[in-house]
Amino acid sequence: MTFEQLIPAPARADGPHTEGFFLDSSTALRAGPGTESTERWLRSTLGGALGLPLAPGEGPAVSPGIDLSIDDSLAPEAYRLTVDESGVRILGGAAPGVFWGAQTLRQLIGPEAFRRAPLRVGARYAVPGCLIEDAPRFRWRGMMLDVARHFMPKDGVLRYLDLLAAHKLNVFHFHLTDDQGWRIEIKRYPKLTEDGSWRPRSKWGHRASELWNDTPHGGYYTQDDIREIVAYAHERHIAVVPEIDIPGHSQAAIAAYPELGNTDVVDTSSLGVWDTWGVNPNVLAPTENTLRFYEGVFEEVLELFPSTFIHVGGDECPKGQWKESATAQARIKELGVGDEDGLQSWFIRHFDTWLTARGRRLIGWDEILEGGLAEGATVSSWRGYGGGIAAARAGHDVVMCPEQQVYLDHRQHGGPDEPAPIGFVRTLEDVYRFEPLPPELSEDERRHVLGTQANVWTEVMEYQARVDYQVFPRLAAFAEVAWSSVPESAERDFADFERRMTGHYARLDALGVDYRPPGGPLPWQRRPGVLGRPIDGTPPNV
Repeated sequence: MTFEQLIPAPARADGPHTEGFFLDSSTALRAGPGTESTERWLRSTLGGALGLPLAPGEGPAVSPGIDLSIDDSLAPEAYRLTVDESGVRILGGAAPGVFWGAQTLRQLIGPEAFRRAPLRVGARYAVPGCLIEDAPRFRWRGMMLDVARHFMPKDGVLRYLDLLAAHKLNVFHFHLTDDQGWRIEIKRYPKLTEDGSWRPRSKWGHRASELWNDTPHGGYYTQDDIREIVAYAHERHIAVVPEIDIPGHSQAAIAAYPELGNTDVVDTSSLGVWDTWGVNPNVLAPTENTLRFYEGVFEEVLELFPSTFIHVGGDECPKGQWKESATAQARIKELGVGDEDGLQSWFIRHFDTWLTARGRRLIGWDEILEGGLAEGATVSSWRGYGGGIAAARAGHDVVMCPEQQVYLDHRQHGGPDEPAPIGFVRTLEDVYRFEPLPPELSEDERRHVLGTQANVWTEVMEYQARVDYQVFPRLAAFAEVAWSSVPESAERDFADFERRMTGHYARLDALGVDYRPPGGPLPWQRRPGVLGRPIDGTPPNV
């Protein structure tokens, strides 16, 4: 049944035909120019799972095997997969297309292909005969992972990159800094990780909870860790977009370097890394010293991340300290920016210009619209569709990620057993019916919507299994929305998607994913007594 259970659904699939192909120890793998990354992946991951050497084949195909090649008449991420008695052929418009074709091949083989070692020695594996032609709907198909609230060790990040690749997602938005922790080594500012990466305790559940976890929490990625993560993602045709949050969500940085804060309003030397959740009043001071400091941070970030896009946050920056700060008020007057919103806009514009001069593009949460949007900025539209609509109409690129639809920290069911329930109920079907393109946009304006991403904020996800539970199976539904040419929301065949998910759950089981079962959380997945913040009713369409 593997042919009928592909996720995301391909654009065209003919089959299954009776003339399929068997993979065995004699199967050769022939890789044409430009397909080397897929060759390595097939040999190490698929070959490792099935116990097959997939030995290199020489020259043109003279015996049955797997053949990889580039066909530049296809779009770069498009592929054509053909399986018949003569073997498996994957054509891609460029290297990414070949790789996505290999992900489909893995699904066709079955759940055994998703394990790390073979279950059967000397086995043959049937691949159904078929012709599949496929290409993505959006070029930005992403997931954001917050590792600041709760740190995910490097091996967990690498695992998530594999999970993204298996679902044909190609952007990993890496939320590396926040009030609760600084997670990336910056060599010129060592206290960012010496002091800023650890907090003495953590709020247990929602911020209104009276419970605390008194175990110190923290961790960070060395620069070599980051290089490894970026290289691992690159092999899987995933772009890693780093986020360094400014000018709000910065208490961890201020705790390490108190001069970054508004010292004329608050004793910043008394601040530690924040141990609870929510919107923090302690924001960066709008000084030249702060600008130079973060230019130094971004210089090292640019050396580590080749991504065109660099995320600067820009969200939830309370203006209270700036209103009270004589330094900030003098800055507003000096710059002629009018008010505190103008001051934040100046802050973001500075780094937009700075990044543009270095061949990169600034992206930020939709609050960067306030006070005027920087000329080259791209917007992550999170508070709803509204920010993205405004940005697209003004000629700016947009990534749609409205919290009411695709924040995967929101609860999956309205029942009492959901662990630390946060936000609106967003079921598997709700995510499957999410539409990234708002009807208000014209055809020209829609071209500014680069794509979409699901966001994973980890305040109540203390460890990997909790992340898995919140992310899956909904990420599979999101992946289909981002990749496939799905009908209008109300016309989508969720019953068919549910049917295909029966096969996909077996793949997730083989991968060791602690997803939420369709029947509800298992006993050890529940969190009795841990306070959440459920919101009743249908989320607003804003």
